Amino acid sequence: MTDRQCWVYALASGSGNAMYIGVTNDLEKRVWEHRNGSGSEFVKKYRVTRLVYAEEYDNPTDAIAREKQLKGWRRERKNELVRSMNPEWRDLMPPS
Repeated sequence: MTDRQCWVYALASGSGNAMYIGVTNDLEKRVWEHRNGSGSEFVKKYRVTRLVYAEEYDNPTDAIAREKQLKGWRRERKNELVRSMNPEWRDLMPPS
């Protein structure tokens, strides 16, 4: 992979009971895909469509490593990470 902008992101369900961690090089497009049913099956099944957290990376390898790290965390630690940036768990990319 070449160096380019990448994102590690977290989506949450409306109730906040389900969370999805992913990586992409086009955050806006990927969130749109999730919201329109062409993202992951998990997102579709649990309606995990609110973007609640995002980190930007210049190197895809670093972004992938971070995604793996976050996926390995227990849920409470992920919740703390989201709260540190987005205490109200608001949608960072509201539907237009």
